[in-house]
Amino acid sequence: MSEKIFGSTLPFIAHCGIRPLERGQGRARLTVRLEPHHLNNSGVGHGGLVMTLLDVSMASAAGSATGTNVVTVDMQTAFLAPATGVLTSEAKVVRAGKSIVFVEGQITNDRGDLVAKATCVCKAVKGQAGDG
Repeated sequence: MSEKIFGSTLPFIAHCGIRPLERGQGRARLTVRLEPHHLNNSGVGHGGLVMTLLDVSMASAAGSATGTNVVTVDMQTAFLAPATGVLTSEAKVVRAGKSIVFVEGQITNDRGDLVAKATCVCKAVKGQAGDG
């Protein structure tokens, strides 16, 4: 299992089984196939995994817009349907300033159901290359 996500070494994200699909021009897409260890006691994807998938996709989109690494400052998430099957997260930058980036993201499952939506504010980290 590769620990690289869009060029950055992110062991936790790789441990979760999250895989990159595409990134560039303020957008990013990632995916994860739910396995038994991803499930909560109700048998659906754990909210922590859903939020992790959203967080890394939105930060990846922000980093592609700023050319820097970013950190998440604030994140708001709405869970709309149970997380099942293969999840795909899509994120896009809404507005990018010099150091603050506003991003929207959503997750759908392999049936096309909208599972979760989120917004976040990311802050560019100075002095670091934007490969993650």
